Amino acid sequence: MTSDIEKLVSNLPEFAQRIKSLKSENPPEGFSWYGYDILANIHHIHHLLGDDFPTLFTDNASRPILDIGAADGDLSFYLESRGFQAEILDYPSTNWNGLKGAYHLQSLLQSDVSIREVDLDSAFSIDSNRYGLVLFLGILYHLKNPFYVLEKLAACSRQIILSTRIFRALPDHPSVDFSQLPVSYLLDPIECNDDPTNFWIFTECSLRRVLQRSGWKVEKLITLGDRGASNPFDTDHDERAFVLASSCR
Repeated sequence: MTSDIEKLVSNLPEFAQRIKSLKSENPPEGFSWYGYDILANIHHIHHLLGDDFPTLFTDNASRPILDIGAADGDLSFYLESRGFQAEILDYPSTNWNGLKGAYHLQSLLQSDVSIREVDLDSAFSIDSNRYGLVLFLGILYHLKNPFYVLEKLAACSRQIILSTRIFRALPDHPSVDFSQLPVSYLLDPIECNDDPTNFWIFTECSLRRVLQRSGWKVEKLITLGDRGASNPFDTDHDERAFVLASSCR
């Protein structure tokens, strides 16, 4: 049996070309399209799920998929094209182009994907048990209050696929492996990519712990990138954790 994620991978090139052509033929006015390949996350999710969770997406198909921090929404629009319900949750002031790209693609595709403008660093709320699966990719380290957000998401969904930067080492402590310690690193405003929206970088141990303490059971965790000497701030020592977790709420 072909798994959900294998089907998503096999059908991705056709949709990716469609989106590329659509963006090329409809140059934006007053903004730029998101500068990175969001659809590449499908391959990372494939690596995470492997053969262990063949029906993850269909098991959650009775409720919408929530795509948080969706850039131009490419991933949500792709999932919709494969028959899944999807919703985008993002915030104009932290989105690459103020969500203009997502709204423009929504119109061009005549999509039913809804776009919700929510500031995750506010005291936001989401209806309990509304979503099946949450996609939370590359957002956690941009949050001032990650514990609060993870708690809220555990109450509104069944499962989450999360990715975030993690670290093992610090240059001034070369003999210490921090990966198995429940510690996190708070970045200086210009310390990582000169980006003041970067805040908390977890170790693998502290990431597992904050997930557990906020209402999640880790089903599987993999890491990609520098798996020997990753640190919180150097581009060439970047390590990412990809996690599948289930809500305990």
